[in-house]
Amino acid sequence: MKSRKNYLIRNARIVNEGEIFEGGVLVEGDRITAVYRKDKQYTGSLPEDTLIINASGQYLIPGVIDDQVHFREPGLTHKADIYTESRAAVAGGITSFMEMPNTIPQTLTQTLLEEKYKLAASKSLANFSFYMGASNDNLDEVLKTNPENVCGVKVFMGASTGNMLVDDPATLAGIFGKSPLLVAVHCEDETIIKENLASYKEEYGDNIPIEFHPEIRSEEACYESSSFAVRLAKKYGTRLHVLHLSTARELGLFDNQIPLKDKKITCEVCVHHLWFSSDDYQELGALIKWNPAVKTEHDREALLEALKMDIIDVVATDHAPHTLDEKSKPYTQAPSGGPLVQHALPAMLDFYQKGRIPLWKVVEKMCHAPADCFKIKDRGFIREGYFADLVLIDLNNPWIVDDSNILYKCAWSPFNGNTFGAKVTKTFVNGNLVYDDGLFDESNFGQRLIFER
Repeated sequence: MKSRKNYLIRNARIVNEGEIFEGGVLVEGDRITAVYRKDKQYTGSLPEDTLIINASGQYLIPGVIDDQVHFREPGLTHKADIYTESRAAVAGGITSFMEMPNTIPQTLTQTLLEEKYKLAASKSLANFSFYMGASNDNLDEVLKTNPENVCGVKVFMGASTGNMLVDDPATLAGIFGKSPLLVAVHCEDETIIKENLASYKEEYGDNIPIEFHPEIRSEEACYESSSFAVRLAKKYGTRLHVLHLSTARELGLFDNQIPLKDKKITCEVCVHHLWFSSDDYQELGALIKWNPAVKTEHDREALLEALKMDIIDVVATDHAPHTLDEKSKPYTQAPSGGPLVQHALPAMLDFYQKGRIPLWKVVEKMCHAPADCFKIKDRGFIREGYFADLVLIDLNNPWIVDDSNILYKCAWSPFNGNTFGAKVTKTFVNGNLVYDDGLFDESNFGQRLIFER
């Protein structure tokens, strides 16, 4: 481990807890020790080895917390791995991630879960947590999960991957009724999807036009499953988090009249469901094939409005890389998912720059809300005593996404060719300046997230 520096970040426009103000932050070791406003400049003596950063003209935000990624390790490392994707994440301002259990082997035992934590401790540049996976026959293992150091239990209520579909009523009752921690669900009804797919295969074989993807993984399939999950959660009093909403219809299942800290049922939207619509399949094809599917322009607009109205609580990525060779296969063989962690924050800042959402709301949904939703200890805010997970962004620094600056192991992005108006210039993880204008300091690794439950 490299010896730490201390940092005084001065003259920044700080975006935090609904405010934007000019000021600075003192970082000592891995913590924030002072936050001050311009009219109350820091006057204390600086610790030795303090580097002063003049952030004039830039905005300082808490590190982004991504509650849904697939970094593909172990078992699928030809697509991605913890090192490469955490590196891309910090370049995009993401300082903490929560990774899903559909690796090889699937994370269905406490032993396999802890093995992933050991992997991350030796190679992740960002802070990390890993979901415990649920299947129809591992309820005993699920109920052993420690709520203080594991982000949640992941339930596929729709066979989006492998054999992890959970549809046994007794298992669902056990998870929803007894889980000691948050239950995160992927909601698509498998029966409806299979019927739709069979109908299209009868007409097109394996070469189904990609434009039919949102009709196969349909609004009905999403709503049927999401509404079932919400009913179960209300029956058992479960702490439920519904992942990646994709339809306007599902929004009626959620409440914006309750403060987030008091909600038992929360939901998220992913960047791709806010950015793309079914109109984009013709140009981008399977590059924007996700589960749940990118749907209509109406759905996209409704999701953004719901985000601003606090019906939707969190913005995430569902970062899920595949190789271009895999994506180029016929519809029935081309996998769903795409890489996003490097470009999620710039995309959300693009919405701000176009007047679609306030800057403080972007920070709320990507930084504060994930910390509150999962009860993460000492992260997600710029507060004295909190970990120094911080991001400096330049809102007047346009750049084009191209092959030369894409950091994902799969080496492509659905945003390729897009111009973003804002750039991440510096990313601090636990007080370490890990990313600095294109350069990485890889001498320190991230930490395991801790939860106050």
